[in-house]
Amino acid sequence: MLVLVLAVLTVSYASSARAYLQQRSHIGDLKAQIAEREASINDLEREKKRWDDPAYVKAQARARFGYLMPGESGYEVIGPDGRPLEAQASLNDPDEVLKTVPKAWWTAAWESMELAGNPPPPEEEPAKLIDGTQQ
Repeated sequence: MLVLVLAVLTVSYASSARAYLQQRSHIGDLKAQIAEREASINDLEREKKRWDDPAYVKAQARARFGYLMPGESGYEVIGPDGRPLEAQASLNDPDEVLKTVPKAWWTAAWESMELAGNPPPPEEEPAKLIDGTQQ
């Protein structure tokens, strides 16, 4: 009787453990999908921000539609197969161009005043001239 009860409990726990492991695997797959979609959303938001730049809009108009600025002459380079070659020029992403935030001019001026009022201690002895005097 005891063996029969243990066998029933083992089968019950095994099926529960299998269901648990399947659910954990499914949760892991869903988290991977969420991360992939969030990365896609971030890429699309960066692309959307690029369209706020007038230079990027002009470059896209030139590349996609062949638009020209007033006074410019347009031409296309034809390859050996008779088809136009693709343009290679592109603009950089504004987020990648400017890595550091510029400081305001008054910040640099204030730091200069603080440095003038509290100079750092000299790091080495001043050099001595040939006649024994210091510079």
